[in-house]
Amino acid sequence: MTPAPRTAQETTIATLTLRTGFEIELLAPTGSDRRVLADDLADRCGGSVRRSFHTDSEPSAVPGVGVFRHLSPAFEVVGRDGAPVARLVDDITIESDVAAAPRTPPGHRGWYRVLCDDARLLRLVERHVDPDAALPDVLEPVAALFGTRVELLGASARVNDPTGATVAVAMPLPGGRERPCEVVTPPLARDHGAALDALLAPARALGFTVPAEAAVHLHVDGAPFRRTAAFANLVRLFGRWREPLWAALGTNPACRRLAPLPADLVALVDRDAGLPWPDLAAAARGAGLTKYADVNLTQLVAARPLRDTVEVRILPGSLDAAEVLGRAALVERLLLRCLDDRPLPAPGADAAGDPAGALAALAGGAS
Repeated sequence: MTPAPRTAQETTIATLTLRTGFEIELLAPTGSDRRVLADDLADRCGGSVRRSFHTDSEPSAVPGVGVFRHLSPAFEVVGRDGAPVARLVDDITIESDVAAAPRTPPGHRGWYRVLCDDARLLRLVERHVDPDAALPDVLEPVAALFGTRVELLGASARVNDPTGATVAVAMPLPGGRERPCEVVTPPLARDHGAALDALLAPARALGFTVPAEAAVHLHVDGAPFRRTAAFANLVRLFGRWREPLWAALGTNPACRRLAPLPADLVALVDRDAGLPWPDLAAAARGAGLTKYADVNLTQLVAARPLRDTVEVRILPGSLDAAEVLGRAALVERLLLRCLDDRPLPAPGADAAGDPAGALAALAGGAS
């Protein structure tokens, strides 16, 4: 998927006021990888690249194991002063372009994944292993924890506990998985457009493209929305205005891991709009919330949030900072309207014929 030509309006980069982090899904050209972009970004800012791990999960083909969680190669770009510039990671939803292109052999550049069937164990593994270690050696600290040895099985390595139960396995990275490149920015408080262009212009120059399933995710600080009225408005916005939002933002229908908010949650905020925030948050936790929805509200209601943000997941993929910021500016205006205690209205008849206009009018109602 290639970016659409920019219109005259889109050449002016919109300005954001909220502290916002971005996740932008890209694809390296065949024969390249996300480390190439990381090195280029570091060279441009006089910084450096640190290797790390990225945690994700995927369905398991092993009987009795529903999901395998894994650590995959990630690259953190830091500036000359050590401040974060971007983190480049895999995204397992990027599949079709990888499948359609010639695959590299497994283990590109010696890269590998560490797999585990237990999230708690994987967090323990990540805490103890060295992301710069070679595949045969990476699980040595885990074996030491369990008082066992690393078993080398062909190109893979495995650690079992003393009873023979497998703790973790390191396997060569599947061919082609070096190409997906999700660019994760730190929270940006100012100059959002300049910061994004400094990441996306080099990616374009290196031949990176927008993959078929791509999306852009926005993260804004969650604290202001941890109130009954604001949370209820968020639910109304993404629960009732889903079709106008998709139409106005140009949401990618091929994007994976999107879903409407649970109907029970939408009913909850209207039925119990007067609940104190702790009670509403507790009720929302039982309403079927998931992070893989149009908006991820799980961290708002979590008893111990890991990432204190609201994550908006329905912006389409793009390699153009002006396009990203133009859509993000509309989302920001809508989020600011949600902070107004007045209940957000349901969409009227005009929303179907002119979704962008209806949303602009809705956003313009912020006080």
